[in-house]
Amino acid sequence: MGKVYLVGCDLGTMGAKAAIYDTEGHLIADAYEETPIRYPKAGWAEQDLDEIYGCAVRTIARCVEKSGINTADVAALAFSSQMSGIGMIDRNWRPVAHFDSWLDTRCEPYIQVMSEHAREITALNGCPPTYAHGPKILWWKHEEPEAYRAIHKFVVPSGYVAGRFAGLPADEAFIDDTVIHFSGFADLQNRRWSDDLLNLYGVDGAKLPRIVRPTDIIGRLTAEAARATGLREGTPIAAGAGDQAAGSLGAGVVDPGDAFDSAGTAACFSICVGDFKPDVENQMVLCARTAIDGRYYALSFIQGGGLNLRWFRDEFAAEEKARCEAAGESIYAYLDRLASEVPAGAGGAIFLPHVQGRVLPPTPYLRGAWVGFTWHHNKAALFRAILEAVAFEYASYLRIEQDLVPGLTCREVNVIGGGANSELWCQIKADVLGADYCKLQWADVGTLGCALVAGAAVGIYSDLAAVAKRMATTTERIRPRPEYHAFYQPYVRAYGRLLRELNPLFAELAALPRELSEVK
Repeated sequence: MGKVYLVGCDLGTMGAKAAIYDTEGHLIADAYEETPIRYPKAGWAEQDLDEIYGCAVRTIARCVEKSGINTADVAALAFSSQMSGIGMIDRNWRPVAHFDSWLDTRCEPYIQVMSEHAREITALNGCPPTYAHGPKILWWKHEEPEAYRAIHKFVVPSGYVAGRFAGLPADEAFIDDTVIHFSGFADLQNRRWSDDLLNLYGVDGAKLPRIVRPTDIIGRLTAEAARATGLREGTPIAAGAGDQAAGSLGAGVVDPGDAFDSAGTAACFSICVGDFKPDVENQMVLCARTAIDGRYYALSFIQGGGLNLRWFRDEFAAEEKARCEAAGESIYAYLDRLASEVPAGAGGAIFLPHVQGRVLPPTPYLRGAWVGFTWHHNKAALFRAILEAVAFEYASYLRIEQDLVPGLTCREVNVIGGGANSELWCQIKADVLGADYCKLQWADVGTLGCALVAGAAVGIYSDLAAVAKRMATTTERIRPRPEYHAFYQPYVRAYGRLLRELNPLFAELAALPRELSEVK
């Protein structure tokens, strides 16, 4: 028997990435294409589902062409996608409106409506009301009633694209169970829609798609999709998973205590837990299903964690950036070198990284700040404070989860994303968390996770957890330094106290006029 291949395609916020792997996890070919985001009004962020579909088609087609493989040897494919935005289709699988992105904040009033029952929702759903499906669905129901009536099913991008590849009728629209924590209406443990939550808000449950497992075969590739992609007609399509679930699987985060740092635009930290343990009290950490049946992970994130570094680069280090570009040097490597010369603790300066508000718990008025800086602080110290702040936030997440799961230990964190390239940042995080920071052989764990799901769906992998663990090869391990770990703990506590005590002040600041014309 010859080689067997698997296709994974991740439909991210900024673009689609497709990849072909062999069954040992070796990358054969990959391709990427940006997906446009439109901002028609202040606070609105939309994407076109048909454009997302087109990106998926073209990236897969380029992979097939680059690989030179016999597509008869492709056993299956699967998709992952951004999780908290929501799309809408009619009875003919046509989009009713643009995809309502997780970046879109128009649903904020309905977050407040659902927050009146936040504890009950979190206890059942695993996630408190935030910029996700529930408040967005309520916005469409109350603000666009005509469009709402035309909606046959609400879908996420992976479900839309996979269903179209398979030629599914709209009644068979689906959502996989690694995404339903963002719905606001799920009974997560029992893998079903909650009649109590749907009735509470008058939402028609018939408009919600059926819930499936990631490894369920939802259909097979149509002749039309086969011609467009170059794949074989009839190729099985697995349901796939949410982007964080696919990424954590590809990173080998499958056992309780395994942790994952996606150090990108949004700084995401997750840790695998054995049981469903929703954060009802703090509503800061969501609890979701992993791609492995019966296992969960706790996830939270800083909306612009990595974006803060780019902002600092452009606004505070523009001259240094220009010099680095002229010299062919990375500006981030340069800033890291400067920050590494600053003592731990950044001379007592603490940065608050929630520059455009906080998603969990929903605190849109929260803003960024440096607290405790003096005339002795320079750019390097302020930059180091940004790096440390993300680590302090991660430590807050971990402490919440350890309170929920007594005995939970985080010994190592697998890290991907642009932030994984920073030795300094990885060392800071390792020191603060008291855990090894591990860089992986494969940076694109999202498409790999999809491919693994596809392989399990057709019986290539009988033990998905064991396969994922085996393929997550560590190339570098950064160990925590005990003396630094002890040093940082008062900073973690001070960071948490600052967020709590400054919260009312930020709410007050949000109500102030921004310019003279706003004063009545």
